[in-house]
Amino acid sequence: MKILVATHNKGKLREYTELLADLPVEWVSLSDVGIQRDVEETGETFEANARLKATVYARQSGLLTLADDSGLEVEVLDGAPGIQSARYAGPDASDKERYRLLLANLEGIPDEERQARFVCVIAVADHQGEVVTAEGVREGRITREPRGNHGFGYDPVFWVPEYQATMAELEPEVKNRLSHRALAVEAIRPKLEKLIEN
Repeated sequence: MKILVATHNKGKLREYTELLADLPVEWVSLSDVGIQRDVEETGETFEANARLKATVYARQSGLLTLADDSGLEVEVLDGAPGIQSARYAGPDASDKERYRLLLANLEGIPDEERQARFVCVIAVADHQGEVVTAEGVREGRITREPRGNHGFGYDPVFWVPEYQATMAELEPEVKNRLSHRALAVEAIRPKLEKLIEN
């Protein structure tokens, strides 16, 4: 059985392939099935965007499709950057520009008020429009300066209290066990297994 991962990103495809390696499926990307156009993310929540991408691509491909949407929510900023996490500093900004803007917007905010969470919602849809979802959340806080060389996005400024390190300071295998995406994968796994059996 083939399952489409709604991404052109080979790294994300590899991550899902590794996280769900024990399932008897072949994982393919949008590029593998010849889909070039991206779905515009018009939802107002991570779940709405994940559902939208999963259902559109499942209809286009005829394959069971896994899509996700994720981002960073900072409490003192009323949940920003939220669903705009990738576009926080503009559509073509780098990871560094995004987290530098975040740090600037938190200037003067004391450590105890810098709580944040990474959120990932995974949606799996079939070509008839049936959808299941699951969410993974990793709690932490935003540091004052970036630290670490691993990871991407906001990882250098996201402090994980249990490890006394930023996400970017953790070894990739450690990060992949505790990340919001890994938690969402574990939550979706039983639902995905049922879909594969049917």
